[in-house]
Amino acid sequence: MPMTRAQAWDLLTQYNKGEFLLRHAITLEHVMGWYARELGYGDQAEHWSIVGLLHDLDYEMWPEEHCVKSQELMRQAGVDEDIIHSTASHGWGSCVDIKPEHQMEKVLYAVDELTGLIGAAALMRPSKSTKDMELKSLKKKFKDKRFAAGCSRDVITSGAELLEWDLDKLLDLTLRAMQDEEDAIEGAVAALG
Repeated sequence: MPMTRAQAWDLLTQYNKGEFLLRHAITLEHVMGWYARELGYGDQAEHWSIVGLLHDLDYEMWPEEHCVKSQELMRQAGVDEDIIHSTASHGWGSCVDIKPEHQMEKVLYAVDELTGLIGAAALMRPSKSTKDMELKSLKKKFKDKRFAAGCSRDVITSGAELLEWDLDKLLDLTLRAMQDEEDAIEGAVAALG
């Protein structure tokens, strides 16, 4: 029985209360669904979205066990092994040895840090929006190592390599995803209360 969005949200909010992480989860949910449709996996968009929503399940309460504790929590909740594997694989090279294999896992690995960078860049704009951001502006922020220093450029670059894309393609597509999904993301975040 595939997991529903409501079940995924209930599981996520059992362990995550802070708006910052919930916003990040919602952002990844929408960006992953966008990528599924964009890359020809539209019939799996719900699944990609749920993986995006749950990818940081353990981060708020167990940051030192990130991508390890989440596997245990998901197994306890009866979550399918493919979701467990996919969510854990975004920690490849930093906290787990689970390499992203499927296209969806590679996208998650590549866009996780990048959505944070794009979100931070949007907050610096007068509009506070991604909608009027251009690729060249994003590339400038990417090159400035002091800007959003917590967003790993190495992981983003490695993600592009895993996907066999050049960096510009990854930056451009992820920016477009965030632009297209911004209203839906902001609506979902506003509904948090």
